[in-house]
Amino acid sequence: MRKILFRITFIALIAAVTVGCDAFKTLSKKKSSQGKPYELIVVCDQPEWTGAVGDSLRTVLTAPVPYLNQDEPLFDVYRVLERGFTGMIADHRNVLKVVVDPQVPKAEAAVQYDVTAEPQIIVTLQAPSDSAMVAYVSENRDQIVHVFEQAERDRAIKANSTYNNTGIEAAIRKEFGVDMKVPQGYVLANQQPDFLWARFEYPTASQGFFIYSYPYEGAESLTPEALVAARNKYAARIPGPSDGSYMITSEAFAPGYRAFRLEGRLWCELRGFWDVHGDFMGGPFVSYTTVDTRTNRVFTLDCYVYAPDLNKPRKRNYLRGLEHLLYTVTFPDTNDNTSGK
Repeated sequence: MRKILFRITFIALIAAVTVGCDAFKTLSKKKSSQGKPYELIVVCDQPEWTGAVGDSLRTVLTAPVPYLNQDEPLFDVYRVLERGFTGMIADHRNVLKVVVDPQVPKAEAAVQYDVTAEPQIIVTLQAPSDSAMVAYVSENRDQIVHVFEQAERDRAIKANSTYNNTGIEAAIRKEFGVDMKVPQGYVLANQQPDFLWARFEYPTASQGFFIYSYPYEGAESLTPEALVAARNKYAARIPGPSDGSYMITSEAFAPGYRAFRLEGRLWCELRGFWDVHGDFMGGPFVSYTTVDTRTNRVFTLDCYVYAPDLNKPRKRNYLRGLEHLLYTVTFPDTNDNTSGK
């Protein structure tokens, strides 16, 4: 069993992901890591993988991504034995090692960065028995998923900051007074007062976002009903493929709603499906809304995906790429914490 370099609780592990991304800022002679986003190599012995431990891991790692109009797993998981964890496989970007050893005193986790390549994260779970491992995975399932998702997000944000579209960023700054990193490949599709739409077109898919702003009228502006109404108002400016058609929020499935804080700022999330009024198109969307207290206006970043070809890259990856945009949004007054009241 390879010696674990250090042991930490999962709370510290999650915080360490952000520290780990500092490695991106240094010059290194290490190889580039292998694998696609949201691919995960699991190093696990056969008895554990075919038993309760493997069942527990698959339940967590391949759970369906919520609010997609087709089943897609959180991660594309590939299992290898310890003896097969060599060469390019050992250079994978995301690795989860599973060690069941009676000599281990208790179930715990450890993390290492850029061991053989970069950027790379290797999480090791160890426990004295199968039952202890299953219990640990069950109790920490959200943290296990989160630490890998955050590693992917940090990589994407770094790339977006390095290869960015300065033209669209300037347009956002001018229209909304907000800074946001926009990856290269997006084109500015429409800009009006208090509205901006940018899209990235692929041969068989499309991802895009639109930003809009309007006066804040109190806490009722942030209710799910108010956010859906505002979304439909501005989504109507995105035309569909036929004359007179336009984007709307699907009425067949009510969007999911949650409020959360990011760096002290209150955000409201809507996650659901969009349709096209007057035509047959649709897909997943996620929107993020906050209040800019400098101007007393509601600010929304709304992201959508259209990817009808099931044989092409996953909708999951398109949507995740859009979700990462939120983490690059900064308001001029970084000490301005929105209460939503």
